[in-house]
Amino acid sequence: MTGGDLAGGARDRRVLAVRCPAWHSPSLLARQAGQAAAPRAPGAPGALGAREFEQVVSAVQEFCPRIEVLRPGLCAFGVRGPAKYFGGEAELARKVAGAVTRLGYDCGVGVADGMFAALLVSRDSQGEEPPVRIVPSGGTPAFLAPRAVTILGEPDLADLLIRLGIRTLGEFAAVPAAEAGNRFGAHGLLAHRLARGLDPRPLATRPPTPDLAVQIEFDPPVEQSERVVFAAKSMASQMHAQLAAGGLACVRVQIQVVCDNGEEITRLWRHDGLLSELAVAERVRWQLDGWRPGRGPGEHDDGVTASGISLLRLVPDQLVADQGRQLGLWGDAVVSDRVARAAVRVQAMLGHDAVTQAALAGGRSPADQAVFIPFGDTDESAARRPRPADRPWPGRIPPPAPATVYPVPRRASVTDESGSLVEVTGRGQLSGEPAKLSVGGEPSLAVTAWTGPWPVTERWWDPEHACRKARFQLVTVDGGAWLAVVQDGRWLIEASYD
Repeated sequence: MTGGDLAGGARDRRVLAVRCPAWHSPSLLARQAGQAAAPRAPGAPGALGAREFEQVVSAVQEFCPRIEVLRPGLCAFGVRGPAKYFGGEAELARKVAGAVTRLGYDCGVGVADGMFAALLVSRDSQGEEPPVRIVPSGGTPAFLAPRAVTILGEPDLADLLIRLGIRTLGEFAAVPAAEAGNRFGAHGLLAHRLARGLDPRPLATRPPTPDLAVQIEFDPPVEQSERVVFAAKSMASQMHAQLAAGGLACVRVQIQVVCDNGEEITRLWRHDGLLSELAVAERVRWQLDGWRPGRGPGEHDDGVTASGISLLRLVPDQLVADQGRQLGLWGDAVVSDRVARAAVRVQAMLGHDAVTQAALAGGRSPADQAVFIPFGDTDESAARRPRPADRPWPGRIPPPAPATVYPVPRRASVTDESGSLVEVTGRGQLSGEPAKLSVGGEPSLAVTAWTGPWPVTERWWDPEHACRKARFQLVTVDGGAWLAVVQDGRWLIEASYD
């Protein structure tokens, strides 16, 4: 689709969307805002990545060479030209659905005015035979009207609308646009446009100029795709600065990768909202993952490309007028974006691993459940960790999670009413009830409540690291709450609760 395809009338805004349910789906509005999807863990049913979806994109590309990839599992293109060539929208949609299903993937194909409605229609068509639905030109507002406002994927906005008596998109669309903007802010105005069947933002009338493209050459060619992804962050920052200088923002970006053997990989990635450095880097990662040949879905991905990459170019393909960002009433709503930009600059100076962020991991103890990863690494890389967070992990501490986890457990002493140290037998029996707790040699405090023991044998298969322990939760008279463990006859404090 070109800028004119979306800026023109309903006929020019006709979009065909292809959805494959084998890939995880985030909320619709989150996709419109360009937020990344959290992929399923490897080995889970239907867990597929960008490499597998590249087959789907290649099949759809036979019908239209200019494909927009929203994320692995979703792609779309404007139907005006292809529909004329293939005998109409219905015939085109059936041919596209047939091409995808012949690959062995279930899909849903929807045609409507605008991307948002086409995504909804493609979801509705899943499971049908053929999996195709078409909303007539000009019928998108009526199609959207009965839908619940929760379909926008914004729980806070939907909750507010429902409390105001606005329960459907039709009722929301009936609110004057000016009032929607004044009452719900810029993000609410974007949702209001979607409810009316319009595109999230009006497009800028002038086309992008070559000066807005940014590129970097790698000499010698780079074989590790991670280096290319890291370079994409600083390139995206440069592209944003150029767009901001002209009062523009980017809806869609074209990513071009040129290899030393002359091969070129080009993809269009749609991203309504702020196209952040991290969002661009993630789409570069998806594109490289989808392009790497020679490995199947279950094979190890070492991040090495088939041939060296000599050039990476980012081209802002579709521009909108930058409407700025509205600050929150009770604070700065764009702090996280400024933090991300600062972190990326520090990484550029000190290295990718110099700035880290906490991420959830699997494990039985609180210390195992939090790890630090380089800032900007995606959830997909987290899913490849040795301890996935979505596994059962029998014996782990039930919620709520403690607020403070000590890197080195603190020495403690738990005694009964007689002053004797409380001991735990191999069968989980206590020598006495906990009555007093002393942490790190500090004065003892009375224990007002406690629960446990929770015995656990960890790593019994590894003689060097195997251990037996029993955990307790203790509440002291000062209101403190503690996660304690007895191991080898010693009391230790692993964490504390607020």
